Amino acid sequence: MITLPSLEAPDRLAHGFFTREGGVSGGLYASLNCGFGSSDNADHVAENRERAMGRLSLRVDALVTAYQVHGVNVRVVARDDDRRDPTPADAMVTRASGIALGILTADCAPVLFADAEAGVIGAAHAGWRGALAGVLATTLEAMEKLGARRDRINAAIGPCIAQASYEVGPEFPAPFLADDPANADFFVNAERDGHFRFDLAGFVARRLDASGIGEVAASGLDTCARDAPFFSYRRATLRGEDDYGRGLSAIALIGRSP
Repeated sequence: MITLPSLEAPDRLAHGFFTREGGVSGGLYASLNCGFGSSDNADHVAENRERAMGRLSLRVDALVTAYQVHGVNVRVVARDDDRRDPTPADAMVTRASGIALGILTADCAPVLFADAEAGVIGAAHAGWRGALAGVLATTLEAMEKLGARRDRINAAIGPCIAQASYEVGPEFPAPFLADDPANADFFVNAERDGHFRFDLAGFVARRLDASGIGEVAASGLDTCARDAPFFSYRRATLRGEDDYGRGLSAIALIGRSP
């Protein structure tokens, strides 16, 4: 499990970007696959989630995940909500203690947020579509509605596909450049003519830095290039594998809600 200093508040917060190690799944899903959306044995996924929550000193029923669709919708999670609500959302926020907001990824960027003083947390699934469309902004706005103050919100960007591994086609940069010509900073030429390599983590970090929040930290770890610790959709595709595991990132308030 990976933690980042921007979210270190031992008396108020628990968080972790979980690797694929320490679970019970086998084969393509070895071993801490936490995604029910995969074709893995559902009992194994349930056990893996329980193990992950144990690392945060929480029960498995504390974990809330979302039906992620690469959009910008934010779910506000209350204590008694259905933990597997099927409503599409790519971010969640809460001010209730004892709830772990969980994001599932396999190359997209998981982003965890906290205003520890206000007792408000958030979690967002930031693939390129959601990041460009504004999922980070909608998450911050939802946190503010719960009482967070933007300059006190810290964020952590977990492991995701890095620029060296992320080759994209000739059409890919256009919507980014239409949004802001300065987004050219996140593209370099790839070896194939007309192709590029995209810096997803850098793009997410700049958006967060521009939002006026407090501290932004990033793991700097490449999910595609590092087979042993991370699941990767792109790596599975390049290998011709028919499925892939999903890694969990989660954050929880562990003290009393203010």
